[in-house]
Amino acid sequence: MAMKCSNCEGDLEVVRVCRRVFLRCNWCNNEYQIHEVADQLDEETEAVLSKYTSIIYD
Repeated sequence: MAMKCSNCEGDLEVVRVCRRVFLRCNWCNNEYQIHEVADQLDEETEAVLSKYTSIIYD
């Protein structure tokens, strides 16, 4: 089960742009920084994030 957007219940996707890694809703395009949803991460999302050697928190 994918993580859901708190704004519209769309699925959240991990996005990497340059040095930033964040989650974006595939429906409303709302963006979430990793630290904002760290307590809600599911196993699937954690597995994707574990591929990155470091995550920059803005």
